[in-house]
Amino acid sequence: MTQTPSCPPPLPEAEAEDGTEVNTEAENQTEDQTENKAENKAGSKAENQAESPDGPEAEDGFELAPSAPALTPGQAFDALYAFAAPALVRQAYLLTGRRELARESVERAFQLAWQRWPEVAVDRDPAGWVRAAAYEYAMSPWHRLRLRHRAPEPPPAALDDRRLLSVLLSLPPAYRRTVLLYDGLGIGLPETAAETEASTPAAAGRLLHAREVVAARVPELADPEELRLRLTELGSKESLRTAAKPVVVRSGSERRARRWTRAAIAFTVLLIGSTAFTLRTAPDHYEAPQAPAATISGVPPRSGPGPLSEEEQEIRVKLRSTFQNGPERLRPELR
Repeated sequence: MTQTPSCPPPLPEAEAEDGTEVNTEAENQTEDQTENKAENKAGSKAENQAESPDGPEAEDGFELAPSAPALTPGQAFDALYAFAAPALVRQAYLLTGRRELARESVERAFQLAWQRWPEVAVDRDPAGWVRAAAYEYAMSPWHRLRLRHRAPEPPPAALDDRRLLSVLLSLPPAYRRTVLLYDGLGIGLPETAAETEASTPAAAGRLLHAREVVAARVPELADPEELRLRLTELGSKESLRTAAKPVVVRSGSERRARRWTRAAIAFTVLLIGSTAFTLRTAPDHYEAPQAPAATISGVPPRSGPGPLSEEEQEIRVKLRSTFQNGPERLRPELR
């Protein structure tokens, strides 16, 4: 029998001199397998959630709560108005000492906010935006020109409240606003400086000066905590008429915007008409002005013809008696 030569056994794989590379490859393979399993599991879970008629579910088996419906611009404005308007009326009263002006300032600030609602809605502090607008309107110096604001309003009933309000109104407007924001509302110093459009050191100086004035005239309010408490009580004690309803404020803002738009259109038309009339009637060339008249002496006055003498009358008769036509008028007679 013929023996077939047997195949040589396969050579063993070459082993690395150092076992570090082999271990690294094994670890990499293990990590790849783990990642593949995690991806497959996540994909299966997503498919099950998509196919489920009940919608996505949490890992614990509870259904996710449906998201709340978004508010309309009118609803969001009404919510902001109900939240901030009463407190702003009290704050504006502490700034001005006038009840009607405080209410008017808050209404005007919310009207401006409704006109610029896309800007106010995305602001990080919509109530602060309205507060700044109300403060600016309340402290405008033009109010002193109005007749109804020239007469003083009745002061608060309590003596301590009258003293505190008198001290506040004696402060400059910027100092009054700073002490109300920091001590009355508890807003931080950097935020107070930003709202009053001042640097932080300037705001700190205004605050210290206002506290010194208050402590000098009302010694029991030298403590900032006591001052904050009294400011809150002073605004709450007064019977202030609340601002109008938010629907009325929104409609008033829209009417005001329409009036200003119509006034701007009318002014533009008037300006264009006056410009066209001026271009049509204005002279297109230079005309030198006439020199003023002057009296000249030595010139005889002008006079009309006088009566004819006898000789002149004879010449006239002779001329009329000659031929009026013919060659005799062209050729002189020989004498």
